[in-house]
Formats: sequence, C-alpha cells, structure tokens
Amino acid sequence: MAQSDTKKIFFENLSGAGKAIAVLTSGGDAQGMNAAVRAVVRMGLYVGAKVYFIREGYQGMVDGGENITEATWESVSSMLQVGGTVIGSARCKDFRTHEGRLKAALNLVKLGITNLCVIGGDGSLTGANLFREEWSGLLAELVEQGSIEHQSVQTYSALHIVGMVGSIDNDFCGTDMTIGTDSALHRIIEVVDAIMTTAQSHQRTFVLEVMGRHCGYLALVSALACGADWVLIPEMPPEDGWEEKMCQKLSATRSRGTRLNIIIVAEGALDRHGKPITSSIVKDLVVKCLGFDTRVTILGHVQRGGTPSAFDRILASRMGVEAVLALLETTANTPACVVSLCGNQSVRLPLMECVQMTQEVQKAMDEKKFEEAVKLRGRSFENNLKTYKLLAHRKPESELPTSNFNVAVLNVGAPAAGMNAAVRSAVRVGISEGHKMFAVNDGFEGFYKGQIKEIKWSDVGGWTGQGGSLLGTKRTLPAKHVGKIAEQMRTHNINALLVIGGFEALESLLQLYEARATYEDFCIPMCMLPATISNNVPGTDLSIGADTALNAIVETCDRIKQSASGTKRRVFIIETMGGYCGYLATVAGLAAGADAAYIYEEPFDIRDLQANVEHLTEKMKTSIQRGLVLRNENSNDNYTTDFIYQLYSEEGKGVFDCRKNVLGHMQQGGAPSPFDRNFGTKISAKAMQWVTKKLVETFRQGRVFANTEDSCCLLGMRRRALIFQPVVQLKGETDFVHRIPKEQWWLKLRPLMKILAKYKTSYDVSDSGQLEHVVHNQPKDSDASVAM
Repeated sequence: MAQSDTKKIFFENLSGAGKAIAVLTSGGDAQGMNAAVRAVVRMGLYVGAKVYFIREGYQGMVDGGENITEATWESVSSMLQVGGTVIGSARCKDFRTHEGRLKAALNLVKLGITNLCVIGGDGSLTGANLFREEWSGLLAELVEQGSIEHQSVQTYSALHIVGMVGSIDNDFCGTDMTIGTDSALHRIIEVVDAIMTTAQSHQRTFVLEVMGRHCGYLALVSALACGADWVLIPEMPPEDGWEEKMCQKLSATRSRGTRLNIIIVAEGALDRHGKPITSSIVKDLVVKCLGFDTRVTILGHVQRGGTPSAFDRILASRMGVEAVLALLETTANTPACVVSLCGNQSVRLPLMECVQMTQEVQKAMDEKKFEEAVKLRGRSFENNLKTYKLLAHRKPESELPTSNFNVAVLNVGAPAAGMNAAVRSAVRVGISEGHKMFAVNDGFEGFYKGQIKEIKWSDVGGWTGQGGSLLGTKRTLPAKHVGKIAEQMRTHNINALLVIGGFEALESLLQLYEARATYEDFCIPMCMLPATISNNVPGTDLSIGADTALNAIVETCDRIKQSASGTKRRVFIIETMGGYCGYLATVAGLAAGADAAYIYEEPFDIRDLQANVEHLTEKMKTSIQRGLVLRNENSNDNYTTDFIYQLYSEEGKGVFDCRKNVLGHMQQGGAPSPFDRNFGTKISAKAMQWVTKKLVETFRQGRVFANTEDSCCLLGMRRRALIFQPVVQLKGETDFVHRIPKEQWWLKLRPLMKILAKYKTSYDVSDSGQLEHVVHNQPKDSDASVAM
C-alpha cells in the first residue's frame, strides 16, 4: 500500500477525543496570528479535542485562572481580518524561572492540557522546548508538594509541543516565510509608494528605516520591490568607503534625469567595524556630500499593524491545521517540531534544529563572517541580495560582456500586476549579460506591425511598482501572422524571445514552436513567464499577478462584510474572475473566511446549493451575523450569480437577507503586491540567465540555431522548485477547451476551507508534512523560496 493511502486511512481513525490542546501567542505580535489561532481552534474542535486559549502568552500560563479559557467555534469568528493577536501576547520574565514553569505546569495539569501550540519567535519556541524537557520533573515536584495526585503523573506523562513562527522579520531558519512577514512588506511598500509621489514632486531623497534588528530581510526585499538606490542590512555591511560609493550612485542616478532617490536602512545596520549606521547618519551624509534635499521616515510599529495580507491568512490557516495534525500524530518520543511552508508544501522540522541554525547566523555576524551569515540565511536570502545588486547597480560599459545577441521582451494576454517588474528585471539582467534588449509593444499584434524598439537600462526605472502593462498587451495569437513576425525577427535580428503572459502566451509559444518547421527565424531560445490573475497556466503553481488579485478580492470581502455590522443577519454572494479556473474563488474564500465557494472544477447541483443554504441558515440562527459565498464567473452555465442570489434570498427568508456583488476588473488593477513584484523580478532574472546559457549553447557558425524541445520553455514554480519545462510537454497536462491545467494543487485547500466553515468533510492529509531535518534538507535553500 502506498504511503499516502496509509496516511489517508490513518487520518480517518485519527481522533482528538479526550485530548486537550492549548494555543498561545508569545513575544512580538505579527499580522496573521489570529488566522493561525482560528485554524487551531476550529481544526481541534473538528477532530473532537477540547481547545483552550492561553491569554497573554506565557504570563497567562503562569498566572492561570481566567487566562486559560475553553474556546468555542464562535469565539474565533470575525477574527481573520484583525491584525495583531486577540488573545494577547506578553514577554514573560516569570516563565524564565523554574518557579514560573512549575506554576504553568500545575495550571495545565488542572485542565488536562498536554498539547501546546505555540505561535511566536525563536525565544518563545525555545522556552516551550525547555518546558517540554522539564515536564516530567515538574510533575514529580508537584506530586511532592501535594499539588497534584500521583495518578496525574501517569495520565499526563508527556507534553507535546508544535510551534508556528510568527515574526515580521522572517528571521527563523527552516521556513520560507514566517507569519506576518508578507503583511509587514505590504505596510512598507504602501509607505514607499506614497513617499515616491511626494519625493518626485520636490526632487527629494528619502531615507527609510525599517524593522530588522538582527535580520535584513524586510529591508532587502522592500528595496528589491521598490527599486531602491541603496540598502543597508546587518548580514552584509558595506565595504569601507561605502559613503563615497553611495553618493556617487545617487549623483549618477540624478544626472540621468531621475527626480528622487530612495535609501532603505534596516534598524540593525552596521558597518564592517560593528558601528551602527542609522537613518540620521545616512541623511547627514547625503546632505553634506551632495546637498540634496533629504528626509528621514522611520516606519516603526506601523509595520506590525494593520490587516493581514491574503498570503499571511492562507499561510497561517494552513499552518494552524497542520499543527493540530502534528499534535495528534505525535508520540512521547517525537521531538518538538515547527510547522512551516516550503514552496507550496507543508513541512515539519525539529524545533531545536531550526533554533540552533538561527543562532548560527547571529554567531557568524558577531564573528564578522558576513558571507557565511548570508549563506546561512538560505538561498532565498542570498538570491535576493544577488538580484538586488544586479538590478540596482549598473556596471560601467567597459565592464559589460559583449555578446552581440538581440533579445526581445513582450507581454501577451490580459494585464497582470507584476508584469512591469518582470520586464524591468529582464531588461536590466539582459544588459548586464551583454545583450541588446528590445521591447515589443502590444504583444504579437505590435510584433507583426513592427512596434519594436531598443530599450535601455534607464528606460525601465520606476517600473517595479506600476500596475498593468506599460509595454501594452493584447490577446492576439501569432498563428495568423507568423510570416510577418518572422520578417520582423529578421529585420531586427532577434536571437531570443521572452514572453510574459497568461494562457495566450502558452498558446503563442506552442504556435511559434510549430512554425519552426516553416520558418527558421523561430529556431531561437524562447521562454515564457506565467503572468495572469487567474493562475490557470499549466506547469506552475503560481503566476505573476495572482497574489495582487487575491489581495484585492480579500480586501473587498472584508469591507463588504463590515458593511453589514450592526445590521440584521446578511449573506453576501460575490462573483470573482478567473475564467474556468477556480483558484481566485477558492483561495480568496479561505483567506476571507467564506462559507462556500462555487467553482467549475468541483461540479455542484441544486442539492449542494440547498445543503449550503441549510447549513448557513443553521449557523445564522445560532451564532454568526454575516455569511460570505464566492462564485467563480464560469463555475456553471445555469447556476448563475443571479440564480444563487435569488435562491439564497428565497430560502433564507426570515433568517437572513442577501446582497450580491460582481467584483469585475478591479481584480486586475492596482499596484502589484510585494509578492508579485519580487516573484516577477526574480523569475525574470532567472529566465534571462537561462536565455544567455541557451544562446551560448546554440550559437554555431555565426548564428543562433535552436530547434530542440528544451529551447522553448515555460519557467514555473512546482512545489519546491523553479523548473524550466518544454511547452510541448505541457500540452498533455492542459485542458485547452476550458483553458486550465488538468491537475491543480490548490484543490487540496478546498476541504480546509469547508472544515473552517463548519462543514463535515473528509480531509486528505496525504500531502501534509513529514518530519524532516533542517541541516540535510534546508528548505530555505529551495528554489521555490525565490518567490519571496
């Protein structure tokens, strides 16, 4: 029997009956913690366990009493969209003492709690592990004192601990992203985008100080996402003489006509000699050396606040469910573990291995082994740094390699936020590799009409934060115009093609691949980057633009639900885009706390609709005031949004009323999210490096000739890796009639959404995490983490 089959059967017998799980948040707060608490409570109740809140972190565990209360389904309603942590968090000195931990053990035993889910940083998780190691000794002491019966030692012999990392700094080794990091990046990028408009008006330089006392992740990634001129981080202090180099860079940027400069400083930034580099030092330096009008903005606790992003809600919900499964499967010999996400996959890692590796980074920094510190942070961090240097610092012409290759970049299909970041990255990496870069306006329609021009380094300045497609994009496919396109390729001597777009881009590449038999002009390296809000391209788990659309939907759902607060019970029916692909409806449903999401991939009939209405009616009578139902635009020809609205209105009479909303093109607009900016930037850089490699490999006798399958590829993210896949091989994975992949990973999230909405359903855990080792696996080294 396959392992996944064994695990499925095991889950059917897996029960939390008789078990008590407690959840606490400790240390600094982070957006998304509430989503994690909600998921732990609801999954715990779903499997039949008793679930408790421990309020005010470890302090509440030590003090006991009203700080430890039983949680109900309703007690976690309406908290998904709330920032911070509603059960409170506190730094606790008492828990650091033996006496404090003894009190905490007594409070837990009184309630029969032997399963702890701790959401916090490395300090909180280390404390939890120490508590676990001391557990049997603490119980023995309590028996001696007469505080508990001897029988309790046998009954509650082992304490099981699972951790989730909640930290905006993303400073914990072993996880791609910690809960709260993406939301903090949203806050930073919102501020940077706002500052850029005022800075341009006055030709100012702005120095932004962001959080990160020991980790420069926020500073580095926000610098990458906004195209900052200079960044200062603790892991890689600047070389001696950096002051002069920075001022030269700022001056050169201004001389090319740029009206603003942005410098980002992590609060823990140091120079090579361990001396702090503060935002005020940087400001004074710029004013003294260049005389530029310079202002400082310290973001401070703004970064911790606000509504959690869609990414953080989904991450926290998935991790909360995984934490409960890990607690149910644990034995007395299982080490305390951390649940996290690697690429798109849940993983479980030994807690202390992660903590030790995190401490090694700080040790390397203290010993001034900066290269090693960057490596220990993981390949994601290292890639971020390399990509930033590549895109922000232009090499002098004399240092550039000369390849004499011409590479064309174009957008195809509907606009998607993040396309411009991908084009900027491609242009700048291409120039750094020695190529001449050409921009094609209006997709293949512009191509056959000859709308092709050379694009320079400075032409793409400031593109990262722009929504839509600045090159222009059309849905026109090349098949009808291959002759004219081949002619334009000859005219401009195009040696390689980078196509950024959605399903039409895939179809276009397939058509150009087939046209190779007739026109040798298409026997060149061709690469496609998936960019579509629908996330319906085969060969990739994620597409550029989908995260921005998801955030737009979730923010709108939050507002719509809030509009009903204080009124009578109300259900909202909301229609999302996506064609036949239900990704947006499903994942937005999970992030917004929807009661149902109707999609094409999961057929439904009138009985399903009736069951959903009855379920919602029951919930409305007992607890909740507002319901949310999402429907993908093409989920069913007959059960339209109007039909569902009318059905719910009729069947809910006397219990709730209904409102409907079609979100439309607002899902396609807006500035790209930090995730989409960085995903676009980094996969585009990787694609251009692949193009260079292929050009060198296929250059023979004075010309490029590439006619193999692997010279026409899509670069996509698959589970834990970024993979170049020949588009011809993707044909078999594609449903061309409905323009969707035949298999889609996110369908596994649907039972999770249903469980959290109080449905009884079977949950397939075959994809849930297995305990792995950090040192051997190093998930942060996965190419998938290139997304952020």
